[in-house]
Amino acid sequence: MSLALLLGAAFVAGALNAVAGGGSFLTLPALVFTGVPTVVANATGTVALLPGYVSGVLGFREDLQAPPGLSLPALTLLSLLGGAIGAVLLLLTDDHTFRKLVPWLLLVATLLFAVGPRLMQQVRSGPAGDASASRSAIGMLAVAIYGGYFNGGLGILLLALFGLLGQTNLNAMNGAKNLVSALLTSIAVAVYAWGGLVAWPQALVMMVAATAGGYFGARVARRLPAPALRAGIVAIGLIMALLFFVRG
Repeated sequence: MSLALLLGAAFVAGALNAVAGGGSFLTLPALVFTGVPTVVANATGTVALLPGYVSGVLGFREDLQAPPGLSLPALTLLSLLGGAIGAVLLLLTDDHTFRKLVPWLLLVATLLFAVGPRLMQQVRSGPAGDASASRSAIGMLAVAIYGGYFNGGLGILLLALFGLLGQTNLNAMNGAKNLVSALLTSIAVAVYAWGGLVAWPQALVMMVAATAGGYFGARVARRLPAPALRAGIVAIGLIMALLFFVRG
């Protein structure tokens, strides 16, 4: 039953990430409910979803462009640095403390996901203007640290940040989003592995299922009404946050 739960959660998570995001709302709870400690579950779920970020980079490789105020080398360095800092912070967080944080993190990520379209609309309708290099670097580092610590809602945060920095081409924004996600997740995974936080049997099984789910999600994405899908993901996030609040 545990194997079936992990496979199912990873498959659906991969499909959700391919279509709209929100996969971590399933992988983290599934691992916790099968007996994996919360901190290890967070790290293991991140490992399982890494291939999806890498494939996303390849899909947008022609459109890849750094946001205003940053070059691609600077974007790469800040992603790696922030991801490493966030991962180290997770290493330093004991399981009891992180278990208390998880419902709040899930709730914030769910609300962020819910208001994502409106947030992006406001960003795009705001006054245009390129940000300074220091502002761009500070914003990028802060979001990367968050991503290295907790992956939920990362995509929406990155898109909003790029819009605030003055980037307007959506394909370029998605390309940069996938690059940053892949880089910071890769370095975070390395830190997690070094710190012994990854449950590798579960991670490898879920990685295969998430990859298959990502392909399936990409194939059926055009047939799904986006508002209904987003509402379903928000409902999943709220339910999972509530379950973690009840568990204490």
